[in-house]
Amino acid sequence: MHVGLCVLRLDPKHFWALTPREFAAMSGAFRPTAVQIGRDDLNALMALYPDQSGGLDG
Repeated sequence: MHVGLCVLRLDPKHFWALTPREFAAMSGAFRPTAVQIGRDDLNALMALYPDQSGGLDG
């Protein structure tokens, strides 16, 4: 209720008319989460996608 009425500042009539899916979407439940990768994963990605020559420093 706090998110709907205070954070999103919805009118109570509109808040109570929302479906659970609508409320979840409005409150950020479906936003992508940050994925943390380890050093081994970073090294594997760097091997797959090496820097191109001729960039700013070369």
